[in-house]
Amino acid sequence: MNDDLGSRRRDYEPGSLDEAALAADPFVQFGSWLDEALASARIVEANAMSLSTIGDDGRPSARMVLLRGWDARGFVFYTNYESRKGHDLAVHPDAALLFWWAELQRQIRIEGSIERVSAAESDAYFAGRPRGHRLNAWASPQSQVVDAAQLDAAVSAAAERYPGDVPRPPHWGGYRVIPDRFEFWQGRPDRMHDRFAFLRAATGWITVRLAP
Repeated sequence: MNDDLGSRRRDYEPGSLDEAALAADPFVQFGSWLDEALASARIVEANAMSLSTIGDDGRPSARMVLLRGWDARGFVFYTNYESRKGHDLAVHPDAALLFWWAELQRQIRIEGSIERVSAAESDAYFAGRPRGHRLNAWASPQSQVVDAAQLDAAVSAAAERYPGDVPRPPHWGGYRVIPDRFEFWQGRPDRMHDRFAFLRAATGWITVRLAP
């Protein structure tokens, strides 16, 4: 064990997440916190989130992706359907998201089921990506073993194939996480953090406080 890591501690600044000020709708609370994170000059990519999936062997896997849209239906990200996460989601269509904003001493956890977004939504998003990003979506066999020369050749081939507009590959598109659980965490001194979970119920959302 690394003694330096074991002794590293940072106490959190005075702050709190007051139950009375908590929005009744978790989507409203999410939007408020996301807006604050996006407005912070200290946070480089406020829409970065950890995506956790489960493979067909039962092993969990996590990686960072970017939130590209959200509304009352859920939270959207885009990827290669044939990637490791794509294969995981085909077997276990459930996922967990984690937003961590250290500068604000906040995190949001979201859990729920997964669905693919419509082809029209994926087409619209893909059309707005930079040309290089669109070419790479054709060239990269995401999560497969490759070498640099192979990738460079694939990008060149895609550029030759599509000298003008680059259409969306059939193996590339969006997923939507449809939440049934949220957790909002606010750091506080002495590890007495504020934690509130929102649980989906037949009549709406149930809010409970969790021990830190």
